[in-house]
Amino acid sequence: MTGAPANIIIDGYNVIGIQHNNLEAVRESFIETLIEYRKRTGNNITVVFDAWRTGAARPSQSTTGGVTVIYSAHGEKADTRIKKIISGYDAHWIVVTSDRDIQIHAWSRGSVPIGSELFLAKLEGPLPGGEYEPIEEDYEGPQRKGRARQPSKKQKAITRALKKL
Repeated sequence: MTGAPANIIIDGYNVIGIQHNNLEAVRESFIETLIEYRKRTGNNITVVFDAWRTGAARPSQSTTGGVTVIYSAHGEKADTRIKKIISGYDAHWIVVTSDRDIQIHAWSRGSVPIGSELFLAKLEGPLPGGEYEPIEEDYEGPQRKGRARQPSKKQKAITRALKKL
């Protein structure tokens, strides 16, 4: 890791899914994995889980092993809480989610979204040769002039964010 620690916010259920026999055990195991990851990297990690159906009237927040764990409030989805967090701080975030709406919001706030699959791959380690799978861009912006093989600004930002992970 080089430079200052990265600020990473994770859409918890987007990464681990919700189709488990024991969701609580999978969630706790994921938090333990994040604690170990934080020890290795020194990055600031926040993970947000949905509690909109069964949560308290206010969002709850705790810190476990240096990882901030947030549960959204009753009636509030984790997506909304994540957007509020990245909008409310001047810090640039690496936003781990495959949710398109959160990714668009992250880009608009100067943060860099990383797909859940890429983050999980990073947790498991680099691919042979230290490389990561390339990211497929769904967005087809206006035609650019110049070098055709030059990565876009978004692709460069994602590459920089992956190096911080």
